[in-house]
Amino acid sequence: MGLVHIYCGDGKGKTSAATGLAVRAAGQGITVVVVRFLKTDASGEVSVLNKIPQITVLPCEKTFGFVSSMDEATREAAAAYQREQFEKAVSLAARSGAGLLILDEIMAAMKYGMIPESVVLEFLKNRPDSLEVVLTGRDPSCAILEAADYISEIKKIRHPYDRGISARKGIEY
Repeated sequence: MGLVHIYCGDGKGKTSAATGLAVRAAGQGITVVVVRFLKTDASGEVSVLNKIPQITVLPCEKTFGFVSSMDEATREAAAAYQREQFEKAVSLAARSGAGLLILDEIMAAMKYGMIPESVVLEFLKNRPDSLEVVLTGRDPSCAILEAADYISEIKKIRHPYDRGISARKGIEY
């Protein structure tokens, strides 16, 4: 029986938790599909996950920058690409018989209107019975929370960014 997990909150570690679950699942022979929304492949976990045969990370072939700095045309192109990535991931998970699908930063993709929440909810409702799904990101809606079996909130108490320290290679990405 596949269940739905949410890793949310304003703290550091949502993607790390999802990555840990991917490694655990792969270690038990489970096929894993990972798709990352509104992120590049420059993050350290991508290169490691790509070395594990049971894990497929959909490559980020197009980047658009931060949503806040996108003009309307760029925002529309980014939204189309994010929807395409979602559909590719869902299709690949079904075709490969994956046991785990990770939708990293899907909350942001929904928040910024890149992927309609209704599409995600419909997918969760109709996903294969055996497919475990992880959704990560900040501020999940009440409807998304209602669809989950696990909800883990990662709360920021203190973060170096608040003191002006930028993201560090190998630690934050």
